[in-house]
Amino acid sequence: MRRVIRIVASLVVVALLLLIPQVVGESINALWAQAVYIAVAAMGLNILTGYNGQISIGHGAFYGIGAYTSAILMENSGWQFLPTIPVVVGVALVAGAAFGFPALRLKGLYLALITLGLAAVFPDLINRFASKYGTGGTSLIQPPRVLAPGWADSFADFDDQYRYYMALTIAIVMAVLAANLVRGRYGRALVAVRDHESAASVLGINVARVKVSAFALSAAYAAVAGSLSVLIEGSANAGKIEVFQQSILFLVAVVIGGTATVAGPMVGAVIVVFVQDFAKDLIDDQPVLSPAIFGLVLIVMMYLLPDGLVGGARRLISRVLAKPEVGQPAIPDVSTH
Repeated sequence: MRRVIRIVASLVVVALLLLIPQVVGESINALWAQAVYIAVAAMGLNILTGYNGQISIGHGAFYGIGAYTSAILMENSGWQFLPTIPVVVGVALVAGAAFGFPALRLKGLYLALITLGLAAVFPDLINRFASKYGTGGTSLIQPPRVLAPGWADSFADFDDQYRYYMALTIAIVMAVLAANLVRGRYGRALVAVRDHESAASVLGINVARVKVSAFALSAAYAAVAGSLSVLIEGSANAGKIEVFQQSILFLVAVVIGGTATVAGPMVGAVIVVFVQDFAKDLIDDQPVLSPAIFGLVLIVMMYLLPDGLVGGARRLISRVLAKPEVGQPAIPDVSTH
């Protein structure tokens, strides 16, 4: 029954996501497109943090690597968008593995602090090495916008819808890959290392390989999300505030949606994007209060659903589908007095 519910729910969600651009305006469609690429980054962070237990608040750097790789190839080499994705994945896998090896000796808050340093250093590196590709000597790169091709006549006047569907298709592929990974043998190895490294090692699991590969995979997902942001937003930017904010948003999306769940990062990404937009619209004349409203809403949500939205829904479904316990017959007292 749970499997049937999961399949039906997935089909309904995909159908709704395909329908959204046809019934909403361009501004709302842009929010859904933003939620799509944030969901991809959150999927990768969920593999690392939710399933493997390694905390990272520096994935904005890997996100930036993907954004700048796609933007530079499109701007300076004349590439189309889709061919940049394999290059982005390859670069991010190498960068994630390179960072994962030194992170093997760190855990918990120490690992989080090191990843925060990665997010802080990345904008300086970009300003140093990528500024020659930018506009006016800055790190802002604006490649040509992706437009609907000639064969897509239905999108001729709706390029934003075409970009949304392209991003959604890539996100669905990434979600299917993540689901197969975490529900298979590799996923069990991730959880085993997270729960007890020594026991996992005794069982024959290569702990170092699992942890480094988790870092590499999560970096690849974040980098693909960065490429999708260039597709949607039309630019790559590496300001310190932007990189740090993106890192925090990815982590918040994972926690709000539900860690160690397949659907959690996707649900969390939608919540994060639309709660932010709601907070901005609520206090339009005082934008400085918008982060406070956003934080307050997140605190209330975590207080009501400490294991995330998907975790709470899973508990509710388990209670509904749980079989009533059959009472045991009373055992007569045969003791003698």
